Amino acid sequence: MNIYFAGSIRGGRQDVCLYGTIIHAIQQRGHTVLTEHIGNPDYVSSAPDDVIYRTDTDWILSSDCVIAECTQPSLGVGYELAFAEAHEKLVYFLYNAKAHLSAMLAGNPALHLYPYHTSEELESLLDHILSRYSV
Repeated sequence: MNIYFAGSIRGGRQDVCLYGTIIHAIQQRGHTVLTEHIGNPDYVSSAPDDVIYRTDTDWILSSDCVIAECTQPSLGVGYELAFAEAHEKLVYFLYNAKAHLSAMLAGNPALHLYPYHTSEELESLLDHILSRYSV
């Protein structure tokens, strides 16, 4: 399965190590992460914005689902989630339960929201999400 993983880049990289952990966990379960660079703490893109937009929207369209870690607010991730929803992609939304979510996310029935408190709980949520897809 091809997964588009979304996490903050320009909105702040405070959770980049967490992104890497999630991406690795998805890959360990036999799936392809189209955006594995999101979890690289040294990632810096030199591509023009229009190229990034076309690449990311093409990846979303070719993905089987979108998994996003949204504890760190990001306009780009918000746009990616709306784009995925508009193209009828399943969107799984992970976030630290202590975070304050926008009502536009928390109130959207199309998003599958998964708050977590611990890394163990996050692992369990990934198992639950990915168990829906055969490898």
